[in-house]
Amino acid sequence: MTGKTEQTAAAAAEALGYEQARDELIEVVRRLEAGGTTLEESLALWERGEELAKVCRRRLDGARARLDAALAEEEAEEAEDA
Repeated sequence: MTGKTEQTAAAAAEALGYEQARDELIEVVRRLEAGGTTLEESLALWERGEELAKVCRRRLDGARARLDAALAEEEAEEAEDA
């Protein structure tokens, strides 16, 4: 991929929600495992899979941070009440 194409693909992946990125990643893995693609197609699929995996990881990390913050806030409130 060219630099501009990579940026566009990354931006498109970032726009996906977790479930959309996960579902597309599952499809990419299925296609790679099935074989029958050219080297270029396989490389493009692998690159797309890497982008989708990054999106999923960031979404999960963000969700974990939100949960941790909510739990910390709840604990702080309980400590104040005690």
